[in-house]
Amino acid sequence: MMEKSERFNTNRPGLCSALHSKSQYVWSEPDPTVPRSNDGLFWCALTQTCIGPDGKVAEPGNCCSSDRDCQCGSSK
Repeated sequence: MMEKSERFNTNRPGLCSALHSKSQYVWSEPDPTVPRSNDGLFWCALTQTCIGPDGKVAEPGNCCSSDRDCQCGSSK
């Protein structure tokens, strides 16, 4: 079982470019005094849901593998 901190880590190499989270749409500098929410709200741009085209959950822990059928490449 993957640790929660690693499961939601958006700084993974090879992260799918179709994976989105609401933190991508916050246009401010990070404030080190405010703890990260790590709310885990992610979705796939291909399906517009939290499930990818291959039927698996869209989250960083799952969307960084070239072994996944729907992996559309790294852009992050």
